[in-house]
Amino acid sequence: MGKITYLAKRIVKMNYKNFFKTIHQVHQKTGKNKIGIFFDIAACGFKYQAGYIDYYQFEMYKMNRQERKTIVTRGINNKITKKYNNMKEAYKFEDKALFNELFDEYLNRDWILLKDNEEEFKEFLKNKKEIIVKPLSLSCGKGVEKLNVSKVDANKLYHKLVKNGQVLVEEVAMQNQVLNNVYAKSVNTLRIVTLNKKVVAALLRIGNHGNVVDNFNHGGMVTTIDIRFGKVKYPAIDKEKNVYYEHPMTKAPIVGLQIPMWEDVKKLCIDACEIVPEIGYVGWDVCLGPTAPCLIEGNDFPGHDLYQLPVHRKGNTGLLPLFEEAMKGDKK
Repeated sequence: MGKITYLAKRIVKMNYKNFFKTIHQVHQKTGKNKIGIFFDIAACGFKYQAGYIDYYQFEMYKMNRQERKTIVTRGINNKITKKYNNMKEAYKFEDKALFNELFDEYLNRDWILLKDNEEEFKEFLKNKKEIIVKPLSLSCGKGVEKLNVSKVDANKLYHKLVKNGQVLVEEVAMQNQVLNNVYAKSVNTLRIVTLNKKVVAALLRIGNHGNVVDNFNHGGMVTTIDIRFGKVKYPAIDKEKNVYYEHPMTKAPIVGLQIPMWEDVKKLCIDACEIVPEIGYVGWDVCLGPTAPCLIEGNDFPGHDLYQLPVHRKGNTGLLPLFEEAMKGDKK
């Protein structure tokens, strides 16, 4: 009944214009009959809880039945989230200031919440050249800025930030030289996905085009990291589906890149799972500092769209077998 309910909701809320656009795109790529594509997408929705975006993005039209069973689709991702995450505790991740307070020992950097503490803010700025300012509620990098504060009027800046709602202020996380060599204008973060206190996926996000953020939706690129060895085995890809074996601005190799302190990165994320155990499926954003990893934030509703892109897969096998292994023996 749960699968049918999920599908019914998806059918009602579906963007049919984009649905038929996807059918046309698959037809152009494959030459397959549009009616056949329509029914194949519908079948994938029923059998694998895959939306039409899953079907197109993961190239399920190239897969056989066994291969399709290995994909973490939107519906499966939602089901895992519902099973492992108590949404009554989600506010501890969604409130960025509360998150910093709870996970302070893993941040490895200074931070302050602006709240009737102008003098404390002035002290915070001392000996700092740059800061990161964030709103408390927005996501996907919206409202996040890096500011040079070496010659700023602290009082004016304080009131400006409060007015803009950018009240969470953090010391800029320093970046390990290895990732700095790839692209130095942004902090190139790691996305580490834990399920049932086990690492099940790992991504490296890299900035581009002179942007100071590495976000995929702001011109950045993404590639996967081999969980066991911490090595990048596949090229990066951006939202426009451009593929990069090396960074276009620095010419630094991406394929073959070894992530420093990899075991420390995994340990940090697994240890952090203990802080809010009611949230058992988390996408952690981690900065690789000069000597230690630094936790940036945690996401209580991890997306599934970037983990299984065709350019990052060996054959047509998705991540669901690894997810199921992590859940094996769980009493939930």
